[in-house]
Amino acid sequence: METNARCDIGLIGLAVMGQNLVLNMAEHGFHVCVYNRSEQKTDDFITNRAQAFPISAAYSLKEMVDSLASPRKIMLMVKAGEVVDAFIDQLVPLLDKGDIIIDGGNSLFTDSNRRTKALAEKGILFIGTGVSGGEEGARYGPSIMPGGNKQAWESVKPIFQSIAAKSDGEACCDWVGDDGAGHYVKMVHNGIEYGDMQLISEAFQLMREGLGMSADECQKVFAAWNEGVLDSYLIEITAEILTFKDSDGEPLVDKILDAAGQKGTGKWTGISSLELGIPVTLITESVYARCLSALKSERVQASKIYPRTAVAKTYSEDQKQTIIASIHDALYASKIISYAQGYMLMTEAAKAYNWDLNYGGIALMWRGGCIIRSRFLEEIKRAYEAEPGLANLLQASFFEKAIKGAEPDWRKAVVFGIEQQIATPTLSSALAFFDGYRSAVVPANLLQAQRDYFGAHTYERLDAPRGEFFHTDWIQSGGNVSSTTYEV
Repeated sequence: METNARCDIGLIGLAVMGQNLVLNMAEHGFHVCVYNRSEQKTDDFITNRAQAFPISAAYSLKEMVDSLASPRKIMLMVKAGEVVDAFIDQLVPLLDKGDIIIDGGNSLFTDSNRRTKALAEKGILFIGTGVSGGEEGARYGPSIMPGGNKQAWESVKPIFQSIAAKSDGEACCDWVGDDGAGHYVKMVHNGIEYGDMQLISEAFQLMREGLGMSADECQKVFAAWNEGVLDSYLIEITAEILTFKDSDGEPLVDKILDAAGQKGTGKWTGISSLELGIPVTLITESVYARCLSALKSERVQASKIYPRTAVAKTYSEDQKQTIIASIHDALYASKIISYAQGYMLMTEAAKAYNWDLNYGGIALMWRGGCIIRSRFLEEIKRAYEAEPGLANLLQASFFEKAIKGAEPDWRKAVVFGIEQQIATPTLSSALAFFDGYRSAVVPANLLQAQRDYFGAHTYERLDAPRGEFFHTDWIQSGGNVSSTTYEV
């Protein structure tokens, strides 16, 4: 370690997010050393965007490491997976005990679990941090969700909390938890993001096709919604997108192919929910909706075999406004369900992985800078502050009142979609979850009888203590032998 080291942090990876984070750090007074595998990209960045900032370039990893103050802090903004591991393998021989490697990409939380433990054995501290907010957030204030080896937190805290977005003067960044907790919370954030985007898209289609509204009319609705309880970044940008016209003056959105891509974090959320047994139905449906959208040619063919037969209606202005109001309430209630499910998943993950998650603090981290920032995140924070052991957001008084107020129109909007033969997978699945969650009795008794009938998997009885299992010889031929595996 050179005694004249002067850089506060190094950053590897100069794609858009990496560049903007570097500029954000430098603007807050931190001297940053940058490295990119392409020397040309490094030179372009240094001579153009970085020219007026305290930013230095390194053309080898050793040069970067030698430029950093102790403990060395190096942030990776590279493609998740093998690339992260490759850089870690190259860095470790160059580092001293107590130095810090930060992975700021969208890594799978199990990879962060593994990296935290493997690097700790070598004396290197690892942080896996979610960074949300896109290009603008990275540049002017993202939401940052760090987890990993907590020994590293005090060293990176001044940098992260300086560059993070602020909400009521508080940084949208705090320590999340051990190992992969930071990337897990970011994964759930992204899953909720998937759900929010699909919910908004369904609301748009109900208005566009169901009510025959123009893009400009829909734009006015979304702009108005952004002034009320639906105030959020995604509603805001939806209104802005609908104002954008192509070169011929027509709405650009109408010329974009209806086949959505994805990078995996929504899918990971769904997989984790299945592994942990938590019904994150809305997020999972939003992932499947993207998968269905990708079947463009097949959908076009199917539309000819099964054309929509919904009778076109002409609505009076009062009728139209009534239906728009029902869509609003359906979107609001479903959005609450999505967050409730996301928090259910994080709660179960905390138990499974022995994390001590601050649920109100997570809401604060999402309150500014990130893609899912919205008005009612403050209410989530308040709910957990009032009752830290809250079983479910739907049991908090604010959300109870909101759901009860929205429920009648929520049902009307889903029925409207059914009548118009317009798919509403997330609006509908949210309502189905709510109806199941609020039911003291569900038909799982018959399901358990079926499992016992064909597989002798046993069942519990209402008139016996929980945990006592029974088997019935339903066809009087199998005797009283039961399966040894109940969870089938």
